[in-house]
Amino acid sequence: MRGKGSQKEARLNRLKLEIIDYVGISPGCCAADIVSFLSNEKRMRNHGLTTRKIGLFIPRYLADIIGFKLDNTTGKRIYHLTAA
Repeated sequence: MRGKGSQKEARLNRLKLEIIDYVGISPGCCAADIVSFLSNEKRMRNHGLTTRKIGLFIPRYLADIIGFKLDNTTGKRIYHLTAA
């Protein structure tokens, strides 16, 4: 996200909190599950969320809070909260 506007910062912070809350509620979820939850349940449809963007967002902004392991059968990242 470019720019220094307060709305962009608020959107970024809301996205971080929603992802942390969802992964806390349902550990063992993949990026597609997170996108589905955010766009359908939380009505964040105008954010342009895709599984690829979530897969890049989590290591960039939430690496210290959310960890992942690779699923052997599908090759997908399975996200969980890390022990702090």
